[in-house]
Amino acid sequence: MHYLYYPGCSLKSTGRAYEESLLAVVSALGINLKELEDWNCCGATSYMSIDEKKAFALAARNLALAEESSTDGPAQLMAPCAACYLVLNKAQHVLDDTPELKAQVLDALRAAQLDYTGRVQVRHPLDIFVNDLGLEAVKAAVKKPLQGMKVACYYGCQIVRPYATFDDQYTPMTMDRILQAMGAEVIDWPLKTRCCGGSLTGTIEEVGLRLNYILLHEAKRRGANVIATACPLCQFNLECYQDKISEQNNERIELPVAYFTQLMGLALGISETKLGMQRLFVPVKTAVNA
Repeated sequence: MHYLYYPGCSLKSTGRAYEESLLAVVSALGINLKELEDWNCCGATSYMSIDEKKAFALAARNLALAEESSTDGPAQLMAPCAACYLVLNKAQHVLDDTPELKAQVLDALRAAQLDYTGRVQVRHPLDIFVNDLGLEAVKAAVKKPLQGMKVACYYGCQIVRPYATFDDQYTPMTMDRILQAMGAEVIDWPLKTRCCGGSLTGTIEEVGLRLNYILLHEAKRRGANVIATACPLCQFNLECYQDKISEQNNERIELPVAYFTQLMGLALGISETKLGMQRLFVPVKTAVNA
């Protein structure tokens, strides 16, 4: 299986452990990735509030590069970051639905000797692992089952909303099914798509901390000993503010928040260093078979 890989800004910086663990896992599972050459920021978050047309042009440039790189059918573009995945999907939908904007974006692309005709499929790793590789193949590759690990699977609000391309909008299950195949116990957790507050931790901190507390408290109350996520910003918010959240709520919160690919990597027998486990502020201290 061959895919183009769009890392986005976060996986090259604060979400470095996500990239490290993803690349290690796909290699172990026999999936071939080729990083998209000359990719640029997807235009997420603040770009949209400043200049929507330029934001869509930024996203469309990546789609055009992916299309240019594919000579055999639609390009399969893997976008692991939840925000990147959403923005690239949104760009496709908006361009399809807004002819005037599409014409302006295509003019901008042509000025840079690029074109985009819609021959790109934006894919998330969860989708690829479950629907292309298959759970049986994932399960067959397990070397160290995640016994003793009780996981709260946290999808966040961007992977399945508003575009539920591969999972249910309200009760997604792909991450749950993958980690169950890895031997983990997946807890029943109804907050798996509730927003962590995004950038509110840096703008209206008390609101952002409250939203993250609700998630951490409920995961802990339901018996989870680790939260698994697929979003660099969610991972940052849920992990890095635990001291402040504990102080604000008079409740000690110390719960590991790892990327789902890191937990997959542990089950596949990949070294913790290759998975970026040392980058976590709250270590994953749980029983995993040796």
